[in-house]
Amino acid sequence: MTQTVQLIGSILLSLIPVCIWGYIYYKKNPESRHLVALTFIAGALAVFPILIYKYLWTFFPWINAFTFADKYKDHVFAITELISLPLSVILTFMIVGIIEETMKMFSVKIVDDDEFKHIDDAIEFFILAALGFSFTENILYFYNIWNSNGADNLLLPFIFRSTFSTFAHIMFSGIFGYFYGVAHFAKPILQEEIRAKRHLWTIWLHKLFGLRKYKMFHEEKILEGLIVAIGLHAVFNIFLELDMIIMVAPFLIAGYITLNHLFVMKETHKNYGKLLVGVRNHPHPKSGVYFVHKGINEKTA
Repeated sequence: MTQTVQLIGSILLSLIPVCIWGYIYYKKNPESRHLVALTFIAGALAVFPILIYKYLWTFFPWINAFTFADKYKDHVFAITELISLPLSVILTFMIVGIIEETMKMFSVKIVDDDEFKHIDDAIEFFILAALGFSFTENILYFYNIWNSNGADNLLLPFIFRSTFSTFAHIMFSGIFGYFYGVAHFAKPILQEEIRAKRHLWTIWLHKLFGLRKYKMFHEEKILEGLIVAIGLHAVFNIFLELDMIIMVAPFLIAGYITLNHLFVMKETHKNYGKLLVGVRNHPHPKSGVYFVHKGINEKTA
């Protein structure tokens, strides 16, 4: 009975940040309630394959990706003269970022690209997936604390998880969602502008993965967004690992400003006619059409 109360209490506590953050971002671009619920549930369920993967380490230790990272524990990476980290810690957090951000991306894909009508949808659905993912994480986190240390020790973790950790997931995924939306809805003029302003690391990625200009703009942008999300995720976890809580708030504030800037930039692109609406800039990998929504059916050339 006690564990049931703890579980229900943990669920209710986890719903509070979901409702608050969900309202803040949902009102920016209201979507079909059916799709909202589907994406949120998919994000919430995306935690369980990760838990199963960790459980399987007991029986198949060779599939543990963190064992690979542990090989580099004697290699030290100096961040500053006073702060250094074993390379294994950095690799571990990168692996965590890869797993979690990829799972959230798959949660969005469950909705199906054909439901995306414009870039707003991509950002919105990525944020919803992040809220679902964070919801399940928070339930597990609150339940474990409640079960181990009692309800009296829940206040500070609740405040931190509800404000910092939940928004961190929103930030990582929201920024990724912008890249994902641009990948789908950028007109040729915006694609050329983006290519002209590419950083050296994006050019390197372009060559590394053999992405061809005439075909792979959308895949390049999705990959770029995924790497940015993974990097931000790793930095956030490193701050926590080093107990640099003083850096967490400025980091997330900068993320909030960046995310809002991307919303503004998206509107700017709209006003100048650089984004497509109701049609994609590349064919759907399954249907072979550029977009299928409300009767639109444009076959590839």
